[in-house]
Amino acid sequence: MLLNIEKLIYGGDGLARLPADERGRGKAVFVPLVLAGEKIEAVLTEEKPGFARARATAIVESSLHRVEAPCPHFGRCGGCHYQHASYDHQLEIKKDILLENLRRIAKLELQREIQAHPSPPWNYRNRSRLQVHTRPEFAAGYFKLSSHQLLPVEECPISSPLVNLGIAALWQAGRAGKAVDGVREVEFFANETDTRLLVEFLCAPEARRAAVRAWAEELCAAMPEIAGVVAFREPQKGVREPLVTVGASDLMYQTKMGAYRISAGAFFQTNRFLIDELVEIVTAGRSGELALDLYAGVGLFSTALACNHRHIVSVESSQTAASDLQYNLPGSGKAVHSATEQYLAELGDKGRVGQDAVLPQLRHQPDMVVVDPPRSGLGDRVARLLASAGAPRVTYVSCDPATLARDLVPLQAAGYGVEQVHLIDLFPQTYHLESVVQLVR
Repeated sequence: MLLNIEKLIYGGDGLARLPADERGRGKAVFVPLVLAGEKIEAVLTEEKPGFARARATAIVESSLHRVEAPCPHFGRCGGCHYQHASYDHQLEIKKDILLENLRRIAKLELQREIQAHPSPPWNYRNRSRLQVHTRPEFAAGYFKLSSHQLLPVEECPISSPLVNLGIAALWQAGRAGKAVDGVREVEFFANETDTRLLVEFLCAPEARRAAVRAWAEELCAAMPEIAGVVAFREPQKGVREPLVTVGASDLMYQTKMGAYRISAGAFFQTNRFLIDELVEIVTAGRSGELALDLYAGVGLFSTALACNHRHIVSVESSQTAASDLQYNLPGSGKAVHSATEQYLAELGDKGRVGQDAVLPQLRHQPDMVVVDPPRSGLGDRVARLLASAGAPRVTYVSCDPATLARDLVPLQAAGYGVEQVHLIDLFPQTYHLESVVQLVR
C-alpha cells in the first residue's frame, strides 16, 4: 500500500493513516525509519483495533532532509532511529515533538521559543552497554530494532573512541575463547578525557565467580585504560548483588564545576560534550539560602547549586548513587538517602527541611528546587507534594516529553508558570530527548 507520512512521533516512528472507512478517520499506522512528508510503499506488520504498524518497502517520494546513514547497522540496530535525517532536521523533529506534547497534554502555549542546544552528532556517548552471547559462538552487540534479538556490533559511531576500543577488546577476548558463560551484559563507562574506562558485567545467577574474575583480569591486562571491572549478579528482588571487583570500583569524572566520584552501578549523564552546558542551563544565575536537588544522583547539579546557595539538600534513593552523592557534596550540602516522595511527604509533615540536628536554622521554604526524575516522571502525588514545598522556582529536567507534560498539569494548577524551555540534545541519532523547563510562581 501507499502511505503518506504526516509527522514523526516520540519513539522514532512516522505517523500515517489507513484510508478512511464508514467508521470515519483512518486508523493510525506507525512506520519506523521514515520522515515527515515522505510517500512510501509499505506492508502491514501488525494490526490492532486502534492502530497498525507497517514497514516501508520503498521510498516513493523522499524528504529533502533524508541522508545516507553512515553506520552499516542502521535500520537493523535498535540503538539509533534518526541516522537517515540530517542533524539539523533531527533537532527540528525533537523540538516539534516536545512542543506538541506540551500543547496536547499540558495545554501549554509557550510564550517563548524552545531553545535548542545541539551536540556533536557522533562519538558523544561516554557509556555504552552491550548484550553478550557466548553460545553457540561469541557475539556482542545491541538488540535489533523492535526486538530482543542480538545484533552483533563491533563498532558504534555514537560511542566515544575509547568505548569503541573497549568493544574491540571485548570481541578480541570473545574470539580467543576467553568469554565466560553467564556474563549477559558488558557496559563501558569512560571519563571526561576519554582515557580511563570502568567496566561492568551483569551476570546470570549461574555465573561462576572464579571464571568471571579470570575474565575481568584478562580484560584489564589487555587494555591498560581499564581502571577496573565490577561484576554484578542479575537483580534479585530489585537488588543487584556484587559478585567480583578487579581494580577500581569507581571512576572520577571532571567537569567545569568539579570532580565527581561515580561508582559502578550509579547513573551519570552519557553525553560527554554537553554535561557542562546542561549544568549551566539548570543552575546558572540562581542563588539563595537553600536549594533542593531531588533525584540528585551523584550530585551533578548539587555541586553547581552550592556555589550560589548557602545550603543544599540533595535527595537520592539509590544506595550506590547516594554514597557517591555524600562523597561529592561540598561542606554546605546534606545528602539524604530517601525516595523523593517519602522525603517531600516528611517535609510537608514537619514544615521544614532536613533534620534539626543537622540544619536547625532551615525552617523556611527552599528558594529553588531541581528535579531530575527517571523516565516515568514525578507522578501526580510527587508533583503536588513538590508544589506544597513552596519554592518560588522549580527547574524540571526531563528525559520523556509525555511524562514531563503530564507533570506540568498539577504544577501549573498550583500556580507555576513556564519561564523557559530548553531542548538539550544529549542523544543525537536517536529519538530520545532531554529537556529543561524552568518554572516560577
